[in-house]
Amino acid sequence: MDMKKLTNTQKIAVSGMVMALYIVLMYLTQSFAFGQYQVRIATGLYALSYLFPFLVLPLGLSNLLSNMLMGGLGFFDIVGGGLVGVLTAGACALIGKFHRSAWWTALPVTLIPALGVSCWLSYLLNVPYFAMAASLLVGQAVSGVAGAALTRILKRVWKM
Repeated sequence: MDMKKLTNTQKIAVSGMVMALYIVLMYLTQSFAFGQYQVRIATGLYALSYLFPFLVLPLGLSNLLSNMLMGGLGFFDIVGGGLVGVLTAGACALIGKFHRSAWWTALPVTLIPALGVSCWLSYLLNVPYFAMAASLLVGQAVSGVAGAALTRILKRVWKM
């Protein structure tokens, strides 16, 4: 299958599979995805929008849904998480559009969620912003590198 020429139906199917994978990964890793060092392996999937820009909105929606189903911190965490997801996936799509190395996707996957989510989590949990951001940066760095590695592998497999 030529991954560059997907029909609309195929794009919807791929979007649905990626959304399901994101939510299942969040469910399986929720014991450490919502802790002090939030290692959210699922956020590494944002890097896939480097290869498939149509995944920007589905990945943001996946974050919104997972925060709604598993997060428990209310409106700001749900809507903010969705917005952070769209921004992160969008940044990865832009990196792909400008034909930069897939390793660059590690930066937005690490920085945007960690620094963005810290804005409301520091307020909701009454923790200083810089302490919260440092904590989230540690966990997101793992996801950033994992997402970039996954994207590089898929890029080779599909010869994109």
